[in-house]
Amino acid sequence: MERVENIGFGGMKLIQEPHEFCYGIDAVLLADFAYSFNADFRLAVDLGTGTGIIPFILSHKNDKARFIGIDVQESTIGMARRSCAMNDLEPRMRFICDDVKNLNVNMWKEDNVDIVTCNPPYFPRGGGIPAGNKSRYIARHETTASVEDFIKAAAAALKGRGDFFLVHRPSRLVDIFYFCRKHLLEPKDVRFVVPEKGAAPNIVLVHCVAGGGRQLRIMENLWVYEENGAYNDEIERIYERK
Repeated sequence: MERVENIGFGGMKLIQEPHEFCYGIDAVLLADFAYSFNADFRLAVDLGTGTGIIPFILSHKNDKARFIGIDVQESTIGMARRSCAMNDLEPRMRFICDDVKNLNVNMWKEDNVDIVTCNPPYFPRGGGIPAGNKSRYIARHETTASVEDFIKAAAAALKGRGDFFLVHRPSRLVDIFYFCRKHLLEPKDVRFVVPEKGAAPNIVLVHCVAGGGRQLRIMENLWVYEENGAYNDEIERIYERK
């Protein structure tokens, strides 16, 4: 059964279905990561938007920007649209149900996209969809579009200018770098996220610049939990609790 959650960020509310895929910390980190590099964007596109968590967070941070969220699942796009109305964001935000494989430069002829964010399925394509929750499986696995398809769609939206921000698993980093450079999105900044100090990273945040020069910066690791199990101060800041 659907539920309405108060996610913070200025009292923003989000409709989610607990039995389907719900947003996690990776989406929140990606929104903050993108805003830290480009706070003055005017049009943002979110690929694989799900229920729209990244556009909603960024709309709170930048109250003048417009947003387009795209996802292949009709059910999640329906929830995103209703959340948009609930938060009175319809003039600034629209959600499209489509596969990123269908997106190309022609779609963006009338739009000057400044940033593209992307929290795609983490696990590679392989095998059929097992019995169980199909929606959750599609959100986690590359059932239609691959990581290259998401990167290619981002490049088409940016049309040679602007910033691309991606969150993924560190194990896919070689593929990410290869496909980004192939589609002229140059990796510029990388930040690894670790559960706690001394642990191996389990999330990576990547910032690319369309048509950028070849220079990569490895940022300081971001750890999530203190020894006592509480979020560290930077995570609390990202969630706007401090």
